[in-house]
Amino acid sequence: MTLRTRGTRLFVATTALAGLLAGPALAADQPTVEVLHWWTSGGEAAAARALKQDFEAHGGKWVDAPVAGGGGDAAMTVLRSRVLAGDPPGAVQLKGPAIANWAEEGVLADLDPVAKAENWNAKIPPVLQTVLKPEGDYVAVPVNIHRVNWLWVNPAVLAKVGAEVPKNWDEFNATADKLKAAGIVPIAHGGQPWQDATIFEAVVLGIGGADFYREAIVEGNEKALTSDTMVKVFDQMRKIRGYVDPNFSGREWNLSTAMVINGQAAMQIMGDWAKGEFSAAGKVPGKDYLCAEVPGNLAYSLNSDSFAMFKVKDKNAQAGQQLLAKLIMGDKFQEEFNLLKGSIPASTVVDLSKFDACAQKSKADLEATQKDNALVLSFAHKMALPGNVEGAIVDVVTQHFNSNMSSADAVKKLAEAVKLAKG
Repeated sequence: MTLRTRGTRLFVATTALAGLLAGPALAADQPTVEVLHWWTSGGEAAAARALKQDFEAHGGKWVDAPVAGGGGDAAMTVLRSRVLAGDPPGAVQLKGPAIANWAEEGVLADLDPVAKAENWNAKIPPVLQTVLKPEGDYVAVPVNIHRVNWLWVNPAVLAKVGAEVPKNWDEFNATADKLKAAGIVPIAHGGQPWQDATIFEAVVLGIGGADFYREAIVEGNEKALTSDTMVKVFDQMRKIRGYVDPNFSGREWNLSTAMVINGQAAMQIMGDWAKGEFSAAGKVPGKDYLCAEVPGNLAYSLNSDSFAMFKVKDKNAQAGQQLLAKLIMGDKFQEEFNLLKGSIPASTVVDLSKFDACAQKSKADLEATQKDNALVLSFAHKMALPGNVEGAIVDVVTQHFNSNMSSADAVKKLAEAVKLAKG
């Protein structure tokens, strides 16, 4: 081989190597985001895929980091270890006070630039904005709005006792008594603490209203917690305990929904994620099942999933966060995601013409309660309270529901537990 030949080959090889080295660098120059979430089952996983596909369609690289189990508890354990190791994911599914806790630690990225560019203040209900920008700047972006205090009804079962959807607690109890006498389970319920708390929250709002809920539950006012109104709440909880079947203990919520679908039970108090079970069974709202607000005062208990962005140094990761936040609040994603999830868009400007009657009612009630100051954050679903206070309330509610504890004793224990938890 001549010196010239060797030189030519060396030049070609060097050029090829340079091309190989340059290729990955160019390919990596794209918005990238690692997403830590716990949407791992059924419609939730489908909804997460919708976001991934939208992100990739806009040139982004999605790194999926799902953590199943524990309603997000397992994911939070992973998150804590990642942050302590100095390697946080770019986007994390977070909600409620947990967002404020991470903001206080100074580890969340500022989303105000994209929020202002996309006019989030005009699209997101003010009560939800307080969660997303705990220190004044947006650090999280919402994907949906769930209503918690729904009553799901099988009209064919109610018709067996000549009843209609109850509008107040006297009607509710009278209808439940008729159903029970006819050998029909009035209320489908799963005996798990969070499900007990879901019913309790709905009863507090139905009997006491939004102002009482804020005073007693959110503010923890001792006078409100021990009031005659709260005694009535526990009286109604005792009534409901008598309307569930003997095998309720430990039952998953979706199996309770199945009881309503199959006509084994007449009603269920549960958030609008229950609608997904009816839809999966091919049931039609307004015909095969009815959705109504829980009896009593009109109020709206709001639950919302959101993503918080954690501070990252990589420019591609920062670009990925901004793109993801923009897409999440976009009309396309808000529609697609919530049609799959059973919730309604967090963006109030999205057209709901493709959504069913229950979603339409949810939107109408959201607007009405927002005007009447009857829109509140759900404590039962980790939106309104620090974990220790929420846990204290849930413990008392579950103890009462699963014992012969009197309402008078329950309100005393509730006030003591909240006071102790708040320190």
